[in-house]
Amino acid sequence: MEPLLQYAGNHLSLLLLLIVPFLWDIPAILTVLELNSMMPVEGGYYKWVKTALGTRFGFYEGIWTWFYTFVDLAIYPVLFVQYTCYLFPGLETYKLVLCLLLIWPAAVINITGIVPVGRMSFILSNLVLFPFLLLFIIFIGHHTVAIPVVPATAPAFSSFGMALYTIMWNFLGWDNVTTYAEEVENPVRSYIVSIFIAFITVLALYLGVIWVAGQSGIDHGVLTKQGFPALGALLGGRWLGILLACGGMASAVGMYNANILSISRVPKAMADDGLLPNMLGNVHKRFQTPYVSILICSVIVSLLVAGTLGELLVVDVTIYGAGLFLEFFSLIRMRTKAPDMKRPFRVPLGTAGLCVLIALPIVVYFIALTGICRSDEGVLNPAYVIVGVVAVTEVMWQVLVWRKPEVRG
Repeated sequence: MEPLLQYAGNHLSLLLLLIVPFLWDIPAILTVLELNSMMPVEGGYYKWVKTALGTRFGFYEGIWTWFYTFVDLAIYPVLFVQYTCYLFPGLETYKLVLCLLLIWPAAVINITGIVPVGRMSFILSNLVLFPFLLLFIIFIGHHTVAIPVVPATAPAFSSFGMALYTIMWNFLGWDNVTTYAEEVENPVRSYIVSIFIAFITVLALYLGVIWVAGQSGIDHGVLTKQGFPALGALLGGRWLGILLACGGMASAVGMYNANILSISRVPKAMADDGLLPNMLGNVHKRFQTPYVSILICSVIVSLLVAGTLGELLVVDVTIYGAGLFLEFFSLIRMRTKAPDMKRPFRVPLGTAGLCVLIALPIVVYFIALTGICRSDEGVLNPAYVIVGVVAVTEVMWQVLVWRKPEVRG
């Protein structure tokens, strides 16, 4: 979240945080909850799209998700290194080694199953939240609280696009946790409760820390380069900067573990359906986890960590949005295709209302994409990403159909 202030400024950043998550996230969360309540199965969103739109689009969903998650996973080791280097500045030279020290122990933990990953995530979440609570307490105790007013000036459209991308990335992934629904006790209720708690907690934390950063007067360039530890050092001293750096490291480790758990189930489900090589469906004899998929993901991510954070973020959000739209269309299709199918959770809207609801994140996505396409900040053009990913996926589909004509149906 640190680059947001540099892209949008103090006041517009807060305004965007108050608006964008509700336009971008709430439709996605509601879609995920209804579809997951109908089909709490291994493979999650891949299975939903395949059931609603057919095998071809299910294949697209699975491959796109695999692509964007590889990129997403590569972001967390990069962030881990950035926070580690705040504590030990001389370690930048060993970026690749530090990244690998996160990637491969996480692979081992994920092979042992969902319970160890869940327990670790719970512990790491508390390690992330505690330093920020201290930051808020120290700031409120020593500074006058002011209500920001949005200024008349606005950033360049390209910077506005990057601001949107930053917020969208920090609030994406609500469908990721559905891929292992068969391994979760009482998945319908568990997902409803946990997703809404997570959304409220994340929104409150982001609003709080961006507000504090804006009020503190910290240089936006310093914040972007050194992260929230620099804000902690400014307000509370070096000790608070160290705690926030440790919290950032814990966040990167926790997010990486959770995401590798999520994505590793999709190739297994696709392999079980004959859409990917059979070996990806192999499970560990003792832990019953898709260990081959986990190992392959870890190898690919190890190659991607050389990318810059800005490039990885643009590719990640661009491909994720394309896959998310297939989930939206799947929800509408299931309303017409299987109107009587049991839905423990149902979005309280008719088909027309759902169309309006999903139009909101689509508009946000295309505004952000247009802004990035006009950017001169050296980031990758997302239009090229879309064309490239669609082209590669279509070639893969045609090869698959050529080898296995029966999958076309």
